[in-house]
Amino acid sequence: MESKEYEVEIGGKKITAVFSNLADQANGSVMLKCDGTVVMATAVISKNGDKNLGFFNLTVEYLEKFYAAGKILGGQYNKREGKASDQAILAARVVDRTIRPLFDQYIKNAVQVIVTVLAVGGADPKTLAINASSIVLSISDIPWNGPIGAVQIGKAKPARNADGTASAGGGEQEIKVNNYIPGSDEPVYDLDLLVCGKDQTINMIESMAFELSEDEIGKCFELASSEISKWEDFQKKLQSEFGKEKLVFTKTETEEDAVSLFNEKIKPMLEEKLFSSESKKVTHEAEELWSEILGEKYPEGSDENKKSAAEDYLHTYLDDAFHKTALDKQVRADGRKIDQIRKLYAKAGGISEVLHGSGIFYRGETHVLSVLSLGGVEDKLLVQGMESESKKRFMHHYNFPPYSAGETGRVGGVNRREMGHGFLAEKALTPVIPDKITFPYTIRVVSESMASNGSTSQASICASTIALMDGGVPIKSPVAGISIGLMADEKDPNRYVLLSDIQGPEDHYGDMDFKVAGTKNGITAIQLDVKVGGIRIPVLKEALLRAKTAREEILETITKEIAAPRENISPNAPKILVTKIDKEKIGMIIGPGGKNINAIREETNTEITIEEDGTVFVTGKNGGADKAVKIIEEMTHEYKVGETAQAEVVKLMEFGAFVRFGHDTEGLVHISEIAPFRVEKVSDILKEGDKVPVKIIKVDERGRLNLSIKEADKDFFKPKAQA
Repeated sequence: MESKEYEVEIGGKKITAVFSNLADQANGSVMLKCDGTVVMATAVISKNGDKNLGFFNLTVEYLEKFYAAGKILGGQYNKREGKASDQAILAARVVDRTIRPLFDQYIKNAVQVIVTVLAVGGADPKTLAINASSIVLSISDIPWNGPIGAVQIGKAKPARNADGTASAGGGEQEIKVNNYIPGSDEPVYDLDLLVCGKDQTINMIESMAFELSEDEIGKCFELASSEISKWEDFQKKLQSEFGKEKLVFTKTETEEDAVSLFNEKIKPMLEEKLFSSESKKVTHEAEELWSEILGEKYPEGSDENKKSAAEDYLHTYLDDAFHKTALDKQVRADGRKIDQIRKLYAKAGGISEVLHGSGIFYRGETHVLSVLSLGGVEDKLLVQGMESESKKRFMHHYNFPPYSAGETGRVGGVNRREMGHGFLAEKALTPVIPDKITFPYTIRVVSESMASNGSTSQASICASTIALMDGGVPIKSPVAGISIGLMADEKDPNRYVLLSDIQGPEDHYGDMDFKVAGTKNGITAIQLDVKVGGIRIPVLKEALLRAKTAREEILETITKEIAAPRENISPNAPKILVTKIDKEKIGMIIGPGGKNINAIREETNTEITIEEDGTVFVTGKNGGADKAVKIIEEMTHEYKVGETAQAEVVKLMEFGAFVRFGHDTEGLVHISEIAPFRVEKVSDILKEGDKVPVKIIKVDERGRLNLSIKEADKDFFKPKAQA
């Protein structure tokens, strides 16, 4: 294999780009290596666009291979990789969202980018995947307006001791570039930020933060941008070395008679109602009528490119209209002010007492219902992936049924959009979820989009916050999310308008969808998608402050409905108790082959989980958890001199009696310790099965207990003359 290697240093790490003939049938290919992590990206464009689907046909695939981590995963009868994991789907979305805006959307030929993870080491394969995709598109003959760079910014959590106190040197951590931290059972970072961009602008953000300030996030954008510039310079050098001459695709212009038809039939109806309460309705009617008109003008067999150009003319008109009116008059489609949020509504509970918790949130025509379910420790989700294996105790899932948009369609399965929206809300809420010792439940929230007109993902965050508080989950602080849009002048970058709470048309025809979620204390999640080449950092900083103002208004609505988590969880939820035992006694609780622990589970109808440090989680209903904890504590209790208990006589001896108390603990009551008077014969005063009080008077070197009845209760037995 012939190959050439080129190196660049980003964030203190060396990254190597390898060019070879390994995948020489593709329009472009590259291998990117860093710290043992290797990804390979390829890009291919179809030979023609005859079977175009009516839109720019880009597909991005991110392929995880178990061999990349030296693993043989899968079921007993199938060891091949199956369907894409959640993490692979999310990674593909990140690559797609970064590169898509930089294609000329009029290209009819299909483009496919495939990233294959060949090895997983100490670098983030997702970040390498984005940069590798940019490299192959830049050096290929596929028209693309890159390159871009992607960097991961991380801030680790302060180190803690087992008891939760700060460890030596465990103070505030610094923000680092390429601070890759694989998945774990509990978040181990205060910031996980992925930023992509070009030319000192940003075009994609994916972030989770533990209540960081707008100012700190803004500084991270600047740090990322400086590192992205290094990526751009590196790729431009590669392009000059390996770059192919780009294919040329001519944009088909709309025919004059089609424009005349539009001006006669469509334009008047839009001019009348586009900026009114009927904006959404008239837009839909215009699309249907224009499609009908073009169906007659371009019957089957006509030039598809000309028909497609005419179809796009409607969208070009709408795009220009929304931009021009926002920039010139600061008027929005529904008449709101640019910083005005639509009417808000919040409802906690009220669906059914069977549910563990529920929340309803309205923001204008966007309506979401979120429902909470609480489970035991054993209900955690096992995430068995290529990069790491972990267990999730908090999950958020999102559904977008067809009726949400007033449409019919396929029901069942989860598409990439639903996956991405659900995970964004999960990121936003994770920073406020209580730790497992404080609240050991497995938590699942499902958000159902009931009606949609703009940013159901952010409404899901709000509804889920309500559901969590309604269910008594002691979240650290309520979370709300909002989307900030942008209408910018293409010719003058300093002329723009930010739009709070964007709805459908502003999302579709606007220049950005900047989703920001957080609490009153700071930001917990960010996601940025753009329709243009990139957004300048000062604009994003301004948008962060606009989002903060909107977030505070939404939080006020939520807290008026439910000010804090309810004191008690639903009686329908299982009860979880936590106790701690000596690590040396874990084996005794489990017993040979699990005999002891299984017996407790069966007797109490509970789930019992014991961790390596001796923490025991017991999940059950109807008093089962209390009973199981009592058994475990009795089994592991270390009795000391002076303690008392109720015991049962189990065996009589000439020198005394053996008694049992607690959970199978035995000890000896010597004949001299039975009563405060002389006992001639043990059987004269005791028989097997008697219940007697005992006091521990001695624990010998082998742990055997010597007990006394008379010291526990000197009046329990009286001389026969007094009886």
